[in-house]
Amino acid sequence: MNSPLIGCWKLVSYELRSSTGRVVRPFGDAPVGRLMYDAHGRMIGQCLDPRREKFARSNPTRGTALEIRAAFNGCVGYFGTYTLDKQARTVTHHVKGSLFPNWIGSDQARHYEIRGRRLVLRTPPIKTSKREVVGVLVWEREE
Repeated sequence: MNSPLIGCWKLVSYELRSSTGRVVRPFGDAPVGRLMYDAHGRMIGQCLDPRREKFARSNPTRGTALEIRAAFNGCVGYFGTYTLDKQARTVTHHVKGSLFPNWIGSDQARHYEIRGRRLVLRTPPIKTSKREVVGVLVWEREE
């Protein structure tokens, strides 16, 4: 596959932008994440809120309901395959596994733009309880 996305990308910013111009950074000002695309059409992506609190116990299966909820809400992760439409400037992630079970088997389309060493991915509008938002994730190519 000949793709300008092939490689490893480090997350620089993650924002939710509303049509009114409001910007929310759900994982703070310094989110952590990696996105990888390979030449065989496989991808994996993960974004984390570095402010997540540690569990009181060291066993990950012994977290309280609040600890588990906070850990889940502070993380987005999935893997699968991808297809690229260079003309439309879209990449579609075909999700095979995900932290959010509802995404398994789904296609997650993103508009992409490459600016030098940066990759900008934009989600289609997402309806929340109060408004529509677009997720904008900026990634920087790693060597």
